[in-house]
Amino acid sequence: MDYDTISAEAFGASLTGIGLNLLVRDVLAEVAFLTEVFEMTAYQPTADFAIIRYHDQVMQLHSDGTYHSNPLLGLLPEAGARGAGAEIRLYQTDPDEAAKRAEKFGAHILQPPTDKPHGLRETYILCENGYAWVASRPL
Repeated sequence: MDYDTISAEAFGASLTGIGLNLLVRDVLAEVAFLTEVFEMTAYQPTADFAIIRYHDQVMQLHSDGTYHSNPLLGLLPEAGARGAGAEIRLYQTDPDEAAKRAEKFGAHILQPPTDKPHGLRETYILCENGYAWVASRPL
């Protein structure tokens, strides 16, 4: 699938399984964070929308303005973190490298790379929207 040229209608019709769509204050800033820190690929990024690919998985970013008639909009805080309680786990990202890139990017490292008893080395990195991105690899 050519994510650079696919229409919104064709993209929507192609989605299957479980989808991840993050509502963010600034799509282009979130794109910069995801591409720089986690080496994701962004397609058709605009101020309102972007398709994001992480290995074989696809997710979407939408700006607040695109949700003008969506029922979730009324639940969003005007300020502060939005993603409390959500962990977006990236099992194919080296936590040590991601933490280095996050520090260079100026992102908040909530927990530095740590070996966990459940068999993973993980780092928790917060984006400016408050989502916890967890880069992890097996020990």
